[in-house]
Amino acid sequence: MKVIDHSVSGEEFRLIENSEFGFLETRPKPSLDKLPNYYKSEDYISHTDAQRNLFEKAYHVVRKFSLKKKIRLIDSHASESKRLLDVGCGTGDFLQVAKHNDWMVSGIEPNPTARAIANKKTTNAVFGTEELSKFEPHSFDIITLWHVLEHLPNIEQQLVLFNTLLKPNGRLIIAVPNYKSYDAAYYKQYWAAYDVPRHLWHFNRDAINKLCIKHGFEVEHIKPMLFDAFYVSLLSEKYKSGFMNPIRAFWVASISNIKSIRSKQASSLIYVIKKNKSAF
Repeated sequence: MKVIDHSVSGEEFRLIENSEFGFLETRPKPSLDKLPNYYKSEDYISHTDAQRNLFEKAYHVVRKFSLKKKIRLIDSHASESKRLLDVGCGTGDFLQVAKHNDWMVSGIEPNPTARAIANKKTTNAVFGTEELSKFEPHSFDIITLWHVLEHLPNIEQQLVLFNTLLKPNGRLIIAVPNYKSYDAAYYKQYWAAYDVPRHLWHFNRDAINKLCIKHGFEVEHIKPMLFDAFYVSLLSEKYKSGFMNPIRAFWVASISNIKSIRSKQASSLIYVIKKNKSAF
């Protein structure tokens, strides 16, 4: 499939299936020095707290609701130490709420503007990517990546590192888009969650499972992110027809969510992943 970068460059990219894991790869893959240029947009919502229009205001309302659900999820896997690392933490809202719920928080965020905002919310607990490898092994009970894994240039190296940083009974929690969802099939090359080339990889359930098995993890359970279908469908309508058609987007997202009850193929999925002790 050929997909256009609708957000920044207008360039065309291809999606190629990885023969080992079954995820899709964005080709050509931007070099590490050029990749940050594709994030230089005022509309890249995870790097700003702006609420300039109804769409952005709705995004922040939904995010507040989602934050409560995320806290309940990590609390269900908490140990006494409650140490949390959020990779790709954006402007730090999740870390701020976690801190208020008695978690000892650390964050990694490559974007300096977003990192500065996050540090104001977390008392300077957020660092650049170069600090990730400097944490002590077995430091964290939970490592979270909320729509971040698809952005990481070297995912296999990162999974090895995450395994090292987690405590023996720790959990890795990953949220990623699912290209096997109904809304992905409906919008095809206009599906906003492809978001090339910022999204370097495009996952399905089997691909995540294979990655985890290879790197000493086991998928414990999978949860749908039902609100994502509405957000993605709104943007997909904009890319396809030139404007956000809320009625059609709501219809497509609703069908996608209804179908996912049976197929387990929601627009985005949360994977709760534990260390496989038998691998060590």
